[in-house]
Amino acid sequence: MRRIALVLAVAACTAASAAHAGDRITGASFATRSEVIATHGMVATSHPLATQVGLDVLKQGGTAVDAAIAANAALGLMEPVSNGVGGDLFAIIWDAKTKKLYGYNGSGRSPQGLTLKWFRDHDYKAIPPLGPLPVNVPGCVDAWFALHDRFGKLPMKDVLAPAIAYARDGFPLTELIAYYWNLSVPRLARFPGFTEQFTHGGKAPAKGEIWKNPNLANTLGAIARGGRDAFYKGAIAHVIADYMKAQGGFLSYDDLATHKGEWVEPISTNYRGYDVWELPPNGQGLAALQMLNILEGYDFSKIPFGSTEHVHLFVEAKKLAFEDRAKFYADPDFAKAPIDWLVSKEYAAERRKLISPDRAMKAAEPGTHKLDGDTIYMTTADRWGNMVSLIQSNYRGMGSGMSPPGLGFILQDRGELFVLKEGHANTYAPGKRPFHTIIPAFITKDGAPWLSFGVMGGDMQPQGHVEIVQNLIDFHMNLQEAGDAPRIQHEGSTSPEGQAEPMQDGGFVDLESGFPYETVRGLMQKGHSVRFANGPYGGYQAIGWDARNHVYIGASEGRKDGQAAGY
Repeated sequence: MRRIALVLAVAACTAASAAHAGDRITGASFATRSEVIATHGMVATSHPLATQVGLDVLKQGGTAVDAAIAANAALGLMEPVSNGVGGDLFAIIWDAKTKKLYGYNGSGRSPQGLTLKWFRDHDYKAIPPLGPLPVNVPGCVDAWFALHDRFGKLPMKDVLAPAIAYARDGFPLTELIAYYWNLSVPRLARFPGFTEQFTHGGKAPAKGEIWKNPNLANTLGAIARGGRDAFYKGAIAHVIADYMKAQGGFLSYDDLATHKGEWVEPISTNYRGYDVWELPPNGQGLAALQMLNILEGYDFSKIPFGSTEHVHLFVEAKKLAFEDRAKFYADPDFAKAPIDWLVSKEYAAERRKLISPDRAMKAAEPGTHKLDGDTIYMTTADRWGNMVSLIQSNYRGMGSGMSPPGLGFILQDRGELFVLKEGHANTYAPGKRPFHTIIPAFITKDGAPWLSFGVMGGDMQPQGHVEIVQNLIDFHMNLQEAGDAPRIQHEGSTSPEGQAEPMQDGGFVDLESGFPYETVRGLMQKGHSVRFANGPYGGYQAIGWDARNHVYIGASEGRKDGQAAGY
């Protein structure tokens, strides 16, 4: 989702309003509301109606995977500013039967007919964010069926039925989604198919207005009847390919027909006795693990939350991890990152030596190992102990703007994240998956599930993951409080995407309302550039497992329209 950063000139804007989380009598300083606690199942998404869809599927005897697919399909309808069947999907699944985590990389590849030479011949320095050129194969539907084939229980027609019904009958738009939808229309209205399918007479639907998408209902119905091949090899694929060709794009029928995602082994590090799990590149989850390894070397029992030292160490660890992200993270079929080395405690100890307690880094270098060749987050848990951590996205809000006629969805623009220069791990190539920002996460304790969670939002995601882990483990917050606590975001690091200019000025630190001015002043004294921004802090959902009481604990994002619910 496109970030909206409103720089505020007065530090007093950080002051809380008359009623705030700290007034709650439970003593949870930041929690805006209580955690949700239930025994049989839990769903946490960024839309209350999607949460209820997932919960209904659980009550019908569906597994956590069934509920996750049902809720994700509903979110593609209800929150098209963030996700949909035109995008990619990543997931981590805890399987109670085998007592093991499984990862799925559902990211699509670039068109086989588009080359780096074509971009150079046409004088492109970076892949544009909109239009036909950044469109890769959408991996979402393939991922649904891969997850369902392995861990589903209900027929797919029953799983998709709620989203199909809402698409035909309509639903009222929520506040934040209406806000972002209105921002997207001026950017995307010029693309054929968008205005006809995603506006009311050229205007975005408003908060509370009923929105219907019969075209998407038909698309989901075809998928429910015909399976994944209805999307990748049937009439839908032909419509996509014909539309893309007409728009000057390169995504072809053969690109769609040959697509498949892959099961991958999650990667982890142990943080103070808790195993934190992410998926390997082409995603950026490894950055969260690298940050945690660096931060583990500091005693946060003596460093208060929100203090200058806390924020400074967090930001410096992020700068170091993101330099490695810029150099190493890419499609492992083209450039295999040295994961074991990057996630090792020994490497973290070396990187930690680069952090000064007194001065912010203006520039940082990546490690010297040799290199070999907008979004929703949601989570579900069922009565059998299965848990799903799932993230899905169109990228950049509503995606590329490419809206194939009669299908009711927009194609993603993930291809924008490739680099158009030789020798980079993330250099564009045909049939390659780009560096990806969307990352699900999971935590186990002593080999058992402890937390399924995520924080969506571009470069904020690994930072948000680290903040949640620290809030829970270092600062002893409860699950809702950990998400509601004010967040830090550092921007300006060297990037693995676009023109990939190196960081030279130290970037800048966004601080959400709630940090004391003493912290701001202390950071400035260390050389940090500090801003106050509205909007770029991501969206959090989480489900924890309380093994002592045998209950699920759910938390949802107060910065979005989200809801956690159980039964």
